[in-house]
Amino acid sequence: MTVPVPGIPLAGQRDLVAEMADLGYTDLWTGEADGHDAFTPLVLASQWAPGLRLGTAIVPAFTRGPLVIAQSAASAAQAARAGGGEFVLGLGTSSDVIVERWNGVPFDRPLARVRDTVRCVKALLAGEKVSERYETFSVSGARLAEPPGGPVPVMAAALRPGMLRLAGREADGAIINWLAADDVPTVAPYIRETDPATEIVARIFVCPTADADRARAAGRRMITAYLNVPVYAAFHQWLGRGEALGPMWDAWRAGDRAGALAAVPDAVVDELLIHGPPEECRERVEAYRAAGVTTPVLMLIAPDDPAAAVRALAPGRIGP
Repeated sequence: MTVPVPGIPLAGQRDLVAEMADLGYTDLWTGEADGHDAFTPLVLASQWAPGLRLGTAIVPAFTRGPLVIAQSAASAAQAARAGGGEFVLGLGTSSDVIVERWNGVPFDRPLARVRDTVRCVKALLAGEKVSERYETFSVSGARLAEPPGGPVPVMAAALRPGMLRLAGREADGAIINWLAADDVPTVAPYIRETDPATEIVARIFVCPTADADRARAAGRRMITAYLNVPVYAAFHQWLGRGEALGPMWDAWRAGDRAGALAAVPDAVVDELLIHGPPEECRERVEAYRAAGVTTPVLMLIAPDDPAAAVRALAPGRIGP
């Protein structure tokens, strides 16, 4: 499950997070865009629900230096390990909107930046002293005064072939996002070229409601906001949705936001947003696993009752 769960203040999620292990959830993951940072909710979760695996999906490789990323990851890993859990650091490019517009950092050579950051951070987390001139940055004499004390897997978020291959070759797994279960067989072979057992984490958007109109309205808003970002637009062009999403992209470029929203087909919403009664949602989540995903990570969208949705979607639940 993705935390913090939407609709509940972070400080008020202790009891729900503590309940998740009993419900059958194995992992808690965070994102980082314009809400909470990626690390604080996981450090809290390490105390509220010790024993779960905790991961970031993702920390942008551009908005922190490699030593700061390693420091935060080491602290989170120590907190998780103290309670018998694990921590996974997920790195990625984020997007040009978040990196350039919101953080004022040039979105330059994203694939190389992620590769260099993965290499540097892995070395730092291993306790090495790093002095290296990478292609996108240089460090001199960097070392963690308090390494995490054990292995910390470093995964990479990926969309298209170059980054998918990098995640399989350089990182300890891949994080995929904004795709349908039927898209997984397109991306998975690139990740698993080097090792067929490479872990694939998929962030999956879920709106557990029988009100299809409500779910599709929420899905259209998300698709219009996200899939007009250049990196995601290129991803869905590559996946073959150019014709279906072309009218939405045309309206957006023309400044017609309402027209762009209306132009998103129901079929695309239904592919990219799981919705329906909870038992149907759980079945559709399992379709991702059947297609090659190792770890499905749910992201609740517009839940009426967030806690009830977490319970209803729990993997250990039987029946509606």
